[in-house]
Amino acid sequence: MKIHRITILFVILYGCETWSITLTEERRLRVFEKRALRRIFGPQTDEGTGEWRRLHNEVLNVLYSSPNTIRVIKSRRMKWARHVARMGDSKGAYRVLVSGPERKRTLGRSRRRWQDNIKTNLQEV
Repeated sequence: MKIHRITILFVILYGCETWSITLTEERRLRVFEKRALRRIFGPQTDEGTGEWRRLHNEVLNVLYSSPNTIRVIKSRRMKWARHVARMGDSKGAYRVLVSGPERKRTLGRSRRRWQDNIKTNLQEV
């Protein structure tokens, strides 16, 4: 588990503060996390039948007590937004945060932006 926390999670979460995650990407991260945990813990024998079986999500959540990657991403994003909001006008990250689009948007639904993710995270909290 230490190797999972040290190597895999840090590689997955590198730069996650600035990601604009869609629902399909969230699902893919959850699937990857569960797959990696199932690989680490391995199959277990069923006490009643004695057969090998894969671990269910509830059992994985009990065995792995750390928060899932989506919660970690959301908390890091909120910390980064708070940090950028405290920056002065001279910093580039602050100017990007408060500025609007410089050109006309294309037709169709607009892509999900980082600010939209921050607003939904605030509503969830």
